[in-house]
Amino acid sequence: MAGPAVGLWLFKHRSFEEMRASVIPWLETFCDPVEAEADGDLAFRVREPATLGLHALNTAEAGMFFLSEDDCIPADDEDYSDFSLPPVQGLILDAGCSGQLNHVLLGHLALAFARRLHAVIDFDGVLGFTPGDRPEEAADLARARALVASLPGTVREVSYDTGGGDRWIRHVGDLPFLSAWLQHPDFRLVK
Repeated sequence: MAGPAVGLWLFKHRSFEEMRASVIPWLETFCDPVEAEADGDLAFRVREPATLGLHALNTAEAGMFFLSEDDCIPADDEDYSDFSLPPVQGLILDAGCSGQLNHVLLGHLALAFARRLHAVIDFDGVLGFTPGDRPEEAADLARARALVASLPGTVREVSYDTGGGDRWIRHVGDLPFLSAWLQHPDFRLVK
């Protein structure tokens, strides 16, 4: 079963090959293996989580993680008006497996990658919200927005087309927000 994924939005373009070459030596200090796949994506497994600030975490049951280029960023249907400039490039960081351990590792990996690449984090959905019964969705969305607003940092809601003329939103946050979200008892990424 595939796990959660986040996007990393960049506001200065660099080739994916250049970014991949710059992160491989860093990843090799705490991941094993680190492999470039046939399509150019990176696949890696976290061996030493202490490098990510996770000193007591056992990663024996963790899955593989993947870094790939997101050829859909920037997207024509997304509203980037809350940003001074729209993103010019995107990356996808995803976990190959689900489970809380992989959510935690992916969150900490996203924080580390975002710092290295000067990126913001696209959570690929609304944090703290699980789609359900239509009559209750407005209240659930209000609770999710209140949760996100209660944390430090900046989160923007980016609207996009869902098809059929409907629009929905995704949360995009900065480093201080992700740092706080990782410490929250309800932490979980969108899957």
